[in-house]
Amino acid sequence: MDKLEFNALVRNEIENALGYYDSEYGTDRITAMNYYMGEDFGNEQEGRSQVVTTEVADTIEFIMPSLMRTFTQTDEFVKFMPRQPEDVEGAKQATSYANYVLNCQNNGFVILHNFFKDALLQKLGVVKVYYDETEEAQEEEYTGLSDDELTLLLQDPNVEIVSQNTEEYGEEGVDEMGMPMSDYSVSHDVVIKRMSYGGMIKVDNIPPEEFLVSKRAASIEDADFVAHRTTMKVGDLIQMGYDRELVEKYAGYTELDTSSEVQNRFEDVESSDATDSSDMSMRDVLVVESYIKSDYDGDGVAELRRVVTLGSGFEIVENEAFDHVPFACLSPILMPHRLVGRSIAELIMDLQLIKSTVLRQLLDNIYLTNNARVAAVEGQVNLDDLLNSRAGGIVRMRQPNAVQVLQPPMVGQNAFSLLQYLDEIREQRTGLSKASMGLDADALQSTTATAVAAQMSAAQGKIEMIARVFAETGVKQLFRLVLTLCLHHGKKEQMIRLNNKFVPIDPSNWKHEYDLSVNVGLGSGQTNEKMAFLAQMAQKQEQILLQMGAENPLVDLQQYRNTLAELASMAGFKDATRFFKNPEDTPPQPQQPPPPSEAEMKMQFEQQKFQAELELQKAKQDAELALKREELQMKMQIRQEELRYEAQLRGFEQQVGGKPSTNLPRVE
Repeated sequence: MDKLEFNALVRNEIENALGYYDSEYGTDRITAMNYYMGEDFGNEQEGRSQVVTTEVADTIEFIMPSLMRTFTQTDEFVKFMPRQPEDVEGAKQATSYANYVLNCQNNGFVILHNFFKDALLQKLGVVKVYYDETEEAQEEEYTGLSDDELTLLLQDPNVEIVSQNTEEYGEEGVDEMGMPMSDYSVSHDVVIKRMSYGGMIKVDNIPPEEFLVSKRAASIEDADFVAHRTTMKVGDLIQMGYDRELVEKYAGYTELDTSSEVQNRFEDVESSDATDSSDMSMRDVLVVESYIKSDYDGDGVAELRRVVTLGSGFEIVENEAFDHVPFACLSPILMPHRLVGRSIAELIMDLQLIKSTVLRQLLDNIYLTNNARVAAVEGQVNLDDLLNSRAGGIVRMRQPNAVQVLQPPMVGQNAFSLLQYLDEIREQRTGLSKASMGLDADALQSTTATAVAAQMSAAQGKIEMIARVFAETGVKQLFRLVLTLCLHHGKKEQMIRLNNKFVPIDPSNWKHEYDLSVNVGLGSGQTNEKMAFLAQMAQKQEQILLQMGAENPLVDLQQYRNTLAELASMAGFKDATRFFKNPEDTPPQPQQPPPPSEAEMKMQFEQQKFQAELELQKAKQDAELALKREELQMKMQIRQEELRYEAQLRGFEQQVGGKPSTNLPRVE
């Protein structure tokens, strides 16, 4: 496929996705946002009530705390499960590091909050997971460097000289032998630029209007085309390595800035449209990052490719083969065989409109009752007095009953019945009611504990269903992408801080084939009930440990500690190590050897006896050798004395000219 054909293919996919999303979902998202913000419906009449209820916002804001508590009650959002026995340690490290990436390297709470809220309000929540390579330049100044020091500094390949000033000083002369010599020195003052390179896994929330996908995609994995359409600054693109002339060619106001959804999102904080900056580096450029399946190499098989285009003309600046789509998405209410499901806002927008209309009519009725209209006989009443509503004022009439009050009928009871019926419909659709929120004191007071628990459980069932859908779709996709990027870019061991400890992590030893379990706090019981059950279980474990010892076949210290740690976690204390040590972190104590048997004691005695005899024999031999050594040294000393005496005697003979008699005994 040549460049023109591929460019036309990419352009066609982008335009088709834009038209589909703008026509099918763009209007729905704008409407949902207006309902959430309590904007006017457009059917208001001057002089009448214009109140707007907020069912959409109230319902979503009630669901959000339960969802966030479900997913963030522990530090581990997910857990990777090993498939083979040798994968246990790798899966444990992958779990720790993936959660560390979301919690520490990214703001995990805010990311999940916006991820979920987009889905509840606008049908689809989208996050993008990518590896952000960073390049940082830092200038440093050095003075008085010698040639060797400058050479050593420039050996770093990441160092570049920005400016340099070299000075030579000294004098020439001759030494004592008349040979010429020089005392020159060189000094360098330099300013260098030191480049540092790094990177980290980034997770970003994508606004729904910036996410594009093929029309009939059932999932991200099956989609033929997925794209992220956004704007970036000219300076950022140039820093990323794109051609400056090409980037500046497409700089300027883009259609994404004038999008109805973008303007609708910021209309309450902006009074006018944005304008281009006078600084060219700060101007926006339309960037579309597409992931498209196509037979680019002509082998008859469609492969996934990553394509980056600039401007509304979709000029291709990057085109490469890729192995994954870096997006995760979720919807609260799944629709079979469709990527985009239904939102919670979609379920109750009509109820907000109806309740607002009924409430407006009720208020208008009350206004008319408090300030009723009157009928006056023309010419028989002073209209100026009638129009003056001053308290205690007089209305002059020429005949009795010339003024009659037109009292409107009260519709309050019927209106309140209708509003109550609408609340019941909302409860059926969402499962949320005053009783489930603990707000209806009368209903809870006159109801048995079992009935209240059943009502609370039914309400929570709706939220738990949404949480389970989120866990099994978008959250799983998110952490699979994190694991993929860890394997692609984690090529060396690094230290990370987990539970107040620094733990070595080596992604090069991990595998792709881990099963993924999302750690969501779902269940039919309340937190208090779970804590009560855990407390009872801890008591049973204590009894077993006390009665049967630590080596019993039912419970060990690690399991007992896990129960206590879970209790602390459910009470809101995420770091259980503040209260209980982990036996896994304690080095094993040396075991005391069992007492020896009688045969072993006898053998040990024989060994000690034999060892003592050997030592005694060795000591005796050492003593004999020492005695012989002393005798030999004494003989040598005597022999030396004899030789010295004989030498003196010969000297005496030479002096007197005679040879005296020597009958000295000889020592053998």
